[in-house]
Amino acid sequence: MTDAYVVVDLEMTGLNPKTDRILEIGAVKVQQGGITDVFHRMVNPRMALPEGIVALTGITDEMARSGDDCGQAVKEFLQFAEGLPLAGHNLIYDYRFLKQSAVNLGILLEKEGIDTLKLARRLLPDMEKKTLDYLCETLHIVRARNHRALEDARATAELLAYLWERFQGTDADAFLAKPLQYKPKKQQPASAAQKRRLKELLEYHKIKLDREIDSLTRSEASRITDKVIFAYGKAGV
Repeated sequence: MTDAYVVVDLEMTGLNPKTDRILEIGAVKVQQGGITDVFHRMVNPRMALPEGIVALTGITDEMARSGDDCGQAVKEFLQFAEGLPLAGHNLIYDYRFLKQSAVNLGILLEKEGIDTLKLARRLLPDMEKKTLDYLCETLHIVRARNHRALEDARATAELLAYLWERFQGTDADAFLAKPLQYKPKKQQPASAAQKRRLKELLEYHKIKLDREIDSLTRSEASRITDKVIFAYGKAGV
C-alpha cells in the first residue's frame, strides 16, 4: 500500500450523480500511517433536502444553505488530494459525484483508489455485514456522528489501517490502488429560454419547485417542464 493517500467521504442528496447533488465533502490526508491534514466543506446543493437525508445525516436546509458553491468545494478538494490516490468505503459511489462535478467544471480527473468495502468483502468474509456502520461497531471504531463526511472519512482511515496491519503479511496485493472507472457526460446549464418557460409554468400553476431554477441543467429543466405539463397542462391552457 502506498505511504500517502487521501481518504474521502461525501454526503449527497441522493444516489444518482446525474440528478442528485453533493451536500458535504470530508477527507483526511494520510502519510506514513498518520493523519497529517484534514479537509471539510459543507456544500450548498441549491435545493430542499429530502426528509430521509435530513434524518440520516442531521444536516438541515439551513446548514446546507450556508455551504460553499459545489464547483468551488470540488476544486478545493481536488487541490487537497492532488497527486495522491484516494481511499474510501464504497469509493466508486463517492467518486462518481466528484467525477461528474469535475467534468462539468472542465477538469480532467483520473484517480486510482483503494476501496475498504471491497477489502472487507475479501478479507473479512465471516463478518455478517460489510457496511461502514457495522464494521465500526464491530471493530470498536468510534465516530462522534455517523453519516457525516469528515467523521466517516476518519473512520474509514482507521478501518483501512486496521485491515493493513492485520492482513499486509498475507494479502498485500489487496491493498494496491487501482484505477477508478467512471465516464460521465458534461452537464450543460439550463438555457435562458428553458428557465423562462419553466418559471412561467410554475407561476401559472402556482407550483413551488424544490430546487433553484438557476441551478438546473438543461436535462433537468427539460424533464421538470415535461412533468409539469403532463400533470397540470401548459400555461394559459
